Amino acid sequence: MGMSGLRLDDEQRLDWLQLSRSEGIGPRTFRTLIGRYGSAAAALEALPELGRRLGRPIRVASRADAEREMAQASRLGVRFVVPAEPDYPPLLRAIDAAPPLLGLRGDATLFARPMVSIVGSRNASAAGLKFTQRLARELGEAGFVVVSGLARGIDTSAHSASLATGTVAVLAGGHDRLYPAENAPLLEEIAARGIVVSEMPMGWEPRGRDFPRRNRIVSGLSLGVVVVEAARRSGSLITARFALEQGREVFAVPGSPLDLRAEGTNDLIRDGATLCASAEDVVRGLAPLVSRPPSAPPGLMDAVRERAVEEPLWEDLDLDALEGNAAGSVQAEIAGTEDWQAVGICAASFDAGETVTDDMSRIVGLLGAAPVSVDDLVRASGLPIQSIQLVLFELELAGKLVRHGGNAVSLA
Repeated sequence: MGMSGLRLDDEQRLDWLQLSRSEGIGPRTFRTLIGRYGSAAAALEALPELGRRLGRPIRVASRADAEREMAQASRLGVRFVVPAEPDYPPLLRAIDAAPPLLGLRGDATLFARPMVSIVGSRNASAAGLKFTQRLARELGEAGFVVVSGLARGIDTSAHSASLATGTVAVLAGGHDRLYPAENAPLLEEIAARGIVVSEMPMGWEPRGRDFPRRNRIVSGLSLGVVVVEAARRSGSLITARFALEQGREVFAVPGSPLDLRAEGTNDLIRDGATLCASAEDVVRGLAPLVSRPPSAPPGLMDAVRERAVEEPLWEDLDLDALEGNAAGSVQAEIAGTEDWQAVGICAASFDAGETVTDDMSRIVGLLGAAPVSVDDLVRASGLPIQSIQLVLFELELAGKLVRHGGNAVSLA
């Protein structure tokens, strides 16, 4: 992407950390702010005025807190990188909701090698664990770095078997808040021989919705994802969904129809995922992707999305935090999918006394529950792209806009 030579200085890195830790600033909002204001420092200066326009103050992380976190990370051997820097994983950089700041602990040179994710059940069968060990070991011997989420069961088995050849652990919490705690010795081995990554702040205890956020990184790092065992409501299927949306290859290991842990993987195979019975299946399936951009089979993507509608999905803005509910809930993230009319959405977005512009009314009137591309909004509205982006940004900060892949948007 032409960005591999840039490096931030210490002050710029603190700016990025401070902005990323400010209230309601998710990956897409962060990217919008940088695009609009040109730097994290300028975006930080603009946040109070943006909050005033929204009728709700935005809590801006303090410089002291950013400096404190930077020091905590440094003591643990964690360094922060941004997408423009060479140590940032190249495949992850290209996904729609790439973390604006990634904490790394370990050997970042592993990112230059082809990577494959192995995920599956926490309550794995003995056969599933054995197969995972063999699969991870043989994929490592074939030159692949194995990525997983350091959970119990399949994840732990995949990491353990690939320590000698290269493995990446993606955390749902901060680098100093491991879950599960029983994997602390394995985490230290990975940090010494592989690499550990997290987008979450130091000291952050993982919550329920942080695991799907982690899963998008697990898939985003990799050329493909192998699902070994997964029930129909398994978090591993969320990883498979993210993989498809990111254009990655999805593999699934078949299992007995009598085993609930195989229902999800058998469904994936039925819907078009590549059957995985050995490492050779994965190596052969990923060979073309090493030299060309990945693409997702539409039929499989639709099938996985249909079964995943109730799973917690990534939200750019932490709406619970904006509304003053620090605890948050998965239900709040995925609720409110009803379609608003133009007047209703504008009234819900701004307090009394705020000005609703003609541009906003026009754009909101063109939006609905179904995703529409920004290019289509330009053509349908006749407005300049800058005006449309400003309206979309304000709706997004108000929690009334959802961004989808392919530069598409819909009402939340």
